[in-house]
Amino acid sequence: MRPLTEDETSLVFAKLASFIGDNVSMLIDRNDGDYCFRNHKERVYYCSENLMRQAACISREPLLSFGSCLGKFTKSKKFHLQITALDYLAPYAKFKVWLKPNAEQQFLYGNNILKSGIARMTDGTPTHAGIVVYSMTDVPLGFGVSAKGTADSKRADPTALVVLHQCDLGEYLRNESHLN
Repeated sequence: MRPLTEDETSLVFAKLASFIGDNVSMLIDRNDGDYCFRNHKERVYYCSENLMRQAACISREPLLSFGSCLGKFTKSKKFHLQITALDYLAPYAKFKVWLKPNAEQQFLYGNNILKSGIARMTDGTPTHAGIVVYSMTDVPLGFGVSAKGTADSKRADPTALVVLHQCDLGEYLRNESHLN
């Protein structure tokens, strides 16, 4: 367990900023205490400083995880968000999309979202922006990247891809052994 380096911090914050914008500061400056990001075995954990101090009492090898795993660094040093970050992205998301009930199951099986499956979308969503996917009952289902902005998607045909899948709640079942 170690603090993030400057390069790692900039990669993590850039990825978070693509989904929640300037609200990244709200993850650190919270009313209920001080929170921090820590790297442990190439995974980035988000936890309270109290929990971090308690976890520091355990040696690194037997420590499996602490706090919430936001994502991991690949061998090429790129940062990938995991589904466990959804609880922290959803309340602060800049761009959102709500799915029709028949498209929810397709998304939860790992498929991209077509225009025909979208009930509504945040106005002003640009292309290639991080987007959080919700059901019609405002339950966050996952996140992805917009393939088309709001203006382009209104003109697109119903079979056009609008949101590219990155993570969904179905990953808890599909990749249970890889999530820490």
